[in-house]
Amino acid sequence: MPECDLIAGRRCPRIHVMVKPGRQFDLEERTASFGEAVIRLAQTIRETAVTRPLVSQLVRAATSVGANYCEANDAESKADFRHKIAICRKESRETGHWLRMLTAALPESAPETRKLWQEAKELNLIFGAVIRSSASRAASNEKA
Repeated sequence: MPECDLIAGRRCPRIHVMVKPGRQFDLEERTASFGEAVIRLAQTIRETAVTRPLVSQLVRAATSVGANYCEANDAESKADFRHKIAICRKESRETGHWLRMLTAALPESAPETRKLWQEAKELNLIFGAVIRSSASRAASNEKA
């Protein structure tokens, strides 16, 4: 696995998700693209007393996924890395919630929100796998 810069005198792993044999997927780019897609959706939503807070919460949660992933890649320790990845997971799950609420408020947005909800779910699963992998590596290192 490729490694990132030195952190506190040690190297920490940089995450790459394999999408096809021999190709790496840049998770930082994927989370940024996800945030951008949510922003584009938010700009198309008509503002009402109901949609205003939903869109605000949605944009905050969706853009936070990528921001926290960037922070995880610059973590100061392995524990800090795991903590920030856990935040990414929480924010991706929260994004799914706000997409569901927005769909309830604006059923006509369902085709677009469904795609974004699927991406939020996939990101949540990826971050969950990273957490499990990181925890099992930490447990293996403690035994050694």
